[in-house]
Amino acid sequence: MAERKNRETLTSGRARRAIKIGGLASQVGTSYLWASLRRPFLASGRAEQELLDTHLKNARRIVESSKQLRGAFMKLIQMLSTRADLMPNEAIDILKATQSDVPPMDYKLIAQQLRRELGKSPEQLFASFETEAFAAASLGQVHRARLKNGEEVAVKIQYPGVDATVEQDLQNLKLLLRTLQTVAGDLMRQKIDTKTIFAELETRLREELDYVNEARNINEFRRYLADEPDVLIPRVIKELSTKRVLTMTYLDGYRLSDVFGEHADLKLRTWVARKYYQLIWRQILEFGLLHTDPQPGNYLVSYHPRLAMLDFGSVRRFPDPIRRANLQLAQAMLAGDDRALGAALLKLGYLDRSQDPAPLIKVVYVLFEPVIIDRVYHPNEYDAVAKAAAVGEMAFAHKLYKSPAHGIFLLRALIGLDGIMKGLAVRTNYCTLFRECISAATRANARFTRAR
Repeated sequence: MAERKNRETLTSGRARRAIKIGGLASQVGTSYLWASLRRPFLASGRAEQELLDTHLKNARRIVESSKQLRGAFMKLIQMLSTRADLMPNEAIDILKATQSDVPPMDYKLIAQQLRRELGKSPEQLFASFETEAFAAASLGQVHRARLKNGEEVAVKIQYPGVDATVEQDLQNLKLLLRTLQTVAGDLMRQKIDTKTIFAELETRLREELDYVNEARNINEFRRYLADEPDVLIPRVIKELSTKRVLTMTYLDGYRLSDVFGEHADLKLRTWVARKYYQLIWRQILEFGLLHTDPQPGNYLVSYHPRLAMLDFGSVRRFPDPIRRANLQLAQAMLAGDDRALGAALLKLGYLDRSQDPAPLIKVVYVLFEPVIIDRVYHPNEYDAVAKAAAVGEMAFAHKLYKSPAHGIFLLRALIGLDGIMKGLAVRTNYCTLFRECISAATRANARFTRAR
């Protein structure tokens, strides 16, 4: 009975979930319609403020509904919170509330899930198993345990019943996206490709529900970063892992956000900033393998220091031609070679052959200003929000609408990089650091080419 009750808090019955999301989409759509009707009768400044207020109100509605329904729908809204093209940043910040403060599920249900997946109770499988989760998210929670050989592990367990909500919640999301698409077109003068967004979110959700896939990602990162003693990746305990349970070696350390701000030791912040910066660009330019959930909660700083990576459910692989084109783009930016830059943008699918590359090249130089200009920067000197607004106007004016899927993930990683650099607040020459990353990637690329 307890399991049925708790499972119902996730699935809540098909009809109830459909009614809940249908009502949400109706509320959101009606509020935007009202804002649209009032807009011609308001002064410009007042109209913009009213539209922002509507965005904020609807973001709160979406968050509240996701917390009630939990499961797959909450995860989808978390993913949606990375899409700054759908709502202004102030509303996106509200959506990001779904990324934290998720209450854990009752231990009895978690123990039953472990028995279903591994055939035995936690007490039989482990020398010790902490009944209280030390981390909880939308799709599952993590418990600390000890193997019978004494090794400490983290056990990630998917909530029972969460996979039963996937198909319906995907359809519910499609309804909500159609509403947001209309808003973007009518009120924000933005062209949004909801089919691409939906396909991306669907793929990511199915991957994050498959812990076998996450184990594969972990092993791949361990292989690529075998030459990086300062980066820690957990090791998968294969015999205690399934599609819904993932057992890994336990990594200890400070949360990355604990070393944010100028109260933290400058030497440590400088080391972390350099290591994280290099790690992101190695993934993009060398590996073609990108960790696409760049929130601070997915990283720890150990006492050595070392940088530990966590949660590999969201990982993207770029075909080698895309990786090489990204490297060409980076090299061309530093060299100020507009011809090579335009060629790289064409290869990456941001341009059609018939398009003049000049406007998009200008956009690139605006976006990457801190790594192109050779001087010492404080990360807060670069106003990413203002730059994004300027770029949005340029894109609208020149009809720069092409956004290949790999570009979406790259942008997400770079937005995460910008946020973490701002949190670490380290003044340095980011152009010099970027040049070092490109040189290392160029050498690695040459080694790879010779090996073939």
